[in-house]
Amino acid sequence: MATLPVYPWRLAPDGLATRRQLRAMGLRPGGQDVAAQVERSRRRRGPLVAYLYAVEQAKPVRPMTPAKWAALAKANAARRICPDCRRDAGYIIPAALGTCVPCAYPEEQRAA
Repeated sequence: MATLPVYPWRLAPDGLATRRQLRAMGLRPGGQDVAAQVERSRRRRGPLVAYLYAVEQAKPVRPMTPAKWAALAKANAARRICPDCRRDAGYIIPAALGTCVPCAYPEEQRAA
């Protein structure tokens, strides 16, 4: 197995991009292998690594289909429903709370 070229942070050559950079260009890796990686050192933990892909081999992002849009809308709507009171909270319920704010803090709601 060949080793990947490793570049210091922000010093990768032109023609290579991370997944996020590809996405900003409207591209995706498209099944290609990782071409290189960049590393940024950190004091307490190991280095921060980002994988790079060849821009010339990247493919366009697939467009969202009506079925995908509908599935995304349904998933987001489910994240707005409180599991305790079954009401639409009007916002995405934080995972840390698990319920809408009035259900999570009922004593504060009575005082208001």
